[in-house]
Amino acid sequence: MTHPLNQWATWREIHQQPAIWRDWGRTLDVAGLRDWIAAQDYDEVWFCGAGTSAYIGDIIAAECHGTRSIPTTDIVARPQHYLTGRRPLVVSFGRSGNSTETVGVLDCLDALAPDAPRLNITCNKDSALATRTSAAPTKVIVLPDATHDAGFAMTSSFSTMLLTALALFDAQCDVPARLAALADQLEGLLPEFMGQPAPERAVFVGSGPLAFAAREAALKVMELAAGDIPALWDSTLGFRHGPKSFVNDNTTITVFASAQAPTTHYDRDLAEELRVQFPAALTEVIGPGGDIDLAMPFGAAWAAPLCVAAAQVRAVAWSHARGLNVDDPFAGQATLSRVVSGVKLYSVAS
Repeated sequence: MTHPLNQWATWREIHQQPAIWRDWGRTLDVAGLRDWIAAQDYDEVWFCGAGTSAYIGDIIAAECHGTRSIPTTDIVARPQHYLTGRRPLVVSFGRSGNSTETVGVLDCLDALAPDAPRLNITCNKDSALATRTSAAPTKVIVLPDATHDAGFAMTSSFSTMLLTALALFDAQCDVPARLAALADQLEGLLPEFMGQPAPERAVFVGSGPLAFAAREAALKVMELAAGDIPALWDSTLGFRHGPKSFVNDNTTITVFASAQAPTTHYDRDLAEELRVQFPAALTEVIGPGGDIDLAMPFGAAWAAPLCVAAAQVRAVAWSHARGLNVDDPFAGQATLSRVVSGVKLYSVAS
């Protein structure tokens, strides 16, 4: 019998991720792209995007030394602050590749850093990121069409852009084998992510790259519940410093636990503390040996899409249970849209 959630594109896009990763691992020209990056002249690597695409950069920069995550929204608002006198390698992420701030950063680069190299990673072959020309050294990676999610929430686009960038900027590895292993792992985990009852509030915490995976997880819950489930994220050790006041008896708390000491000890200590202090709340550990046993043989950043998939699955189920249009939770409200547009861009003097 067809699963009732299979009516939603978002649900199908979550479950297609393993197949996409396997195929993409065999297709992506990692060696050629690494050679191109090595040949460029730059002083720093910047990962740039907005919303979920910015969180991709946060996850990678928390893992890969010598890189920074700077949201496109920050650059567009203060272009001279970031770009004057700089020559970064700007790695731009974009599902649509057409959001206002994505285009705005290209304008800012043309005006203030016209020679800075650009690596554009997008899911849309017809987008500004894919097609706009520049005098700057530019390389474009267009992901498989299947990653250009039809649903409001970024799911397979998020994970595949993240894994693509890790393949290029993390330590060298056998990328096809690694993506195949992650695909196998996610296939086994997806059924385990089902069945958690919808909470009144949700919290996601983690350390290092998994703190920013927590941020993306919280966003998925808020987006797909159309704001009906407030969701908070924080770092494991930061959570005690005020944000813990968010927790009530009807809160689901998810700790993305690291595999590495001493990080994992802090993660698990917090989980135990929360279980004692908030016995009516549901506290769950996702990680090696956790309530959901998620091994992390390749490190936290590579495990981030597996952790976030738990929130993807649950957010769809909770949205559906509320009677929402999972693929467009804000339908009829004219408040949020799948691709941000309508932001007025102001010219940047060179």
